[in-house]
Amino acid sequence: MNTRPEPPAEAPRLTGVPSWGDRPGNADLSPSPGPGRPHGRVDYDFPGVEVGVATYPEGPTGTTVVHVPAGARMAIDARGGAIGLSSGFEYLAHAVCLTGGSVYGLGAGSGVAAELLARAGNRTGVEYLRLVSTAVIYDFSARDNCVVPDARLGREAVRAASHGSVPVGRVGAGSSASAGKVDWSRCEFAGQGAAFRRAGDIRVLVVTVVNPLGVVVDRDGAVVRGNYDPATGTRRHLDRDYAAALDAAAVPRAEHGNTTLTVVVTNAALDDRELDHFARQVHGSMHRAIVPFHTEHDGDTLFALTTDEIDLGRGADDVPRSVAVGSIAAEAAWDAVLSSVLPHRTDESQEQ
Repeated sequence: MNTRPEPPAEAPRLTGVPSWGDRPGNADLSPSPGPGRPHGRVDYDFPGVEVGVATYPEGPTGTTVVHVPAGARMAIDARGGAIGLSSGFEYLAHAVCLTGGSVYGLGAGSGVAAELLARAGNRTGVEYLRLVSTAVIYDFSARDNCVVPDARLGREAVRAASHGSVPVGRVGAGSSASAGKVDWSRCEFAGQGAAFRRAGDIRVLVVTVVNPLGVVVDRDGAVVRGNYDPATGTRRHLDRDYAAALDAAAVPRAEHGNTTLTVVVTNAALDDRELDHFARQVHGSMHRAIVPFHTEHDGDTLFALTTDEIDLGRGADDVPRSVAVGSIAAEAAWDAVLSSVLPHRTDESQEQ
C-alpha cells in the first residue's frame, strides 16, 4: 500500500504540449530586458555576495548571476546525462551565471565576463581577471519561440546584482523552467528558488533553477509541482506511471530537456577536499526535494563557493566541517527548491 500523502489542492500550471516547427528568435522579436513573473522574494544577509536577475519577457527566458566581487573558491558537482556547462577555472569564481536557452544561452556568460572586465577598467593582468562559470537549462519546451539569453542579458543581470534579496518564481533563468516531464501534457511550470540560513557566524545562501524530469516534493512527501493529471486533478510521483507501464508491458516515457542548476555559497572556511564533499553532500540531499533526480535525461549541476571568512577549527576527533555546514546547506537547498514553485510566505500576494 502506498502511504504517501496526496498533494495539496492547487491550481495546475501546465506548460502545454510543445510544437517543434520553425520558431521566431531574437532577430525576429527584438527582445528587451523587462520584469519576470516572481511570486515573491527571499531575503538574505551575506555581505560580499550579490544576486542579479535579467529576463526577456518575450521568451520568457532569462539569466541569473551570483556575483562575489572578491572571488570565492569553488567546487563543481555535475551529475546526470545532459550537462550544459562552461567553466574556465573550476576552483575559483567571481561570478556564476545560470541561464536559459540551452547551448544557445551560453553567450550570456560572455556578457557577464564582459561587464566584469569593464568594471576592472579593462585591465588584463592576471590579478585582474574575473572568472565566470556558466551553466544552462533547456527551456524551449515550455514556450513557442527561440528567444535566448545573450551577452546583453548577461550584462544586464550583473548590473542588476545587489545584496539583500532574491526574486523567486518565473524569473531570470527560471522563467520557463518546468517539472514533472513524464509526459508533456502533464508538465508544469517551476522556476527559480532561493533560501538563506544562518547558524552562529556561519552563513549559507542557496539559489537554484528547478527544471527537472522529476517532480517537486514538499517535506510531507506530497508532490507540489509536476506530473499533473487533468483527469484526476492530482499530481503523482513518476514511479506510479512507470510501474503501470511496466505492468502493462508498455515502454515507460520520459521527456528530454531537463536540468536543475544550483549555487550554494557559504562563508565557512573549507579546504579543497572539504569543499568537494560539501558540494556532493548538498547536491545529493536534493534527491529529497526532486524525485527522481540526476537521471540520464537531467544535467544537474551544483556550484559550491566559499568566501573562507569563518574558520570553524577542527580537532582530531571533530565532525568534519563539511558535514556540519553541509547539513545546514542541505536543508536550505530543500527550502530553495520549494520556494521556486510555492509562494514565499512573506510575499504571497504576488503569486501569479
